[in-house]
Amino acid sequence: MGQKKLQRFEAIKSFPNVLQYPKDVSGTWGTFFKNAHPITLELACGKGEYTVALARMYPDRNFIGVDLKGNRLYVGAKTSIKERLDNAAFLRIQIGHINEYFATGEVSEIWITFPDPQLRTSKAKKRLTHPRFLRMFQQILKPKGLIHLKTDSPDLFNFTKLVIDKYGLILHRASDDIYLEEEVTAELNIKTHYEALDIAQSRKIHYLQFSMPDFPLQTDDTALHEMIKNENEFKV
Repeated sequence: MGQKKLQRFEAIKSFPNVLQYPKDVSGTWGTFFKNAHPITLELACGKGEYTVALARMYPDRNFIGVDLKGNRLYVGAKTSIKERLDNAAFLRIQIGHINEYFATGEVSEIWITFPDPQLRTSKAKKRLTHPRFLRMFQQILKPKGLIHLKTDSPDLFNFTKLVIDKYGLILHRASDDIYLEEEVTAELNIKTHYEALDIAQSRKIHYLQFSMPDFPLQTDDTALHEMIKNENEFKV
């Protein structure tokens, strides 16, 4: 591991806005933030550009960037401390255990910004919009809580639309290329470092906004896995 990474891992140990594999935090985030404001998560947040930008936009809401890579979390956490963004925090955990860190209905909204699309069919279960993850998100989200997916991967975009359709999720908005639309919201105009690189290569940025149904998602994913054996079915 490089010296810079080691220094960042050491630094975040003392950051008051970074929690690493914390214990007994489920249901206590109001105490952590010292308020009862709604909580928004940015999953696979990387350097936390969305967490920081949203915290600037909405001082009356709380934002938590979630990622496993502490050297990346360092960037957003340090910026938040420098700017005194008390409504921004960072959680270093494996997202596959997210429901262990939040109580039922404790989260109001989720952003998934440029996650690894896990393009190989054998890794479909690792996609953050796979039903395996969505069932966890359903546990911690408030009823009608929104999930936002922003990606440059047409494969992940179309896979997620397939999941939304087959599992009875509620689609609120779908855009094949958000920057071709007449009006782009301030939230969607936030650009991560990764996105800026992609735009320089003229790639489309896809966007989905959806929420969970009132009923629990089915637990049998056999039919979905049969469909994605040949992913050409939903490639652009």
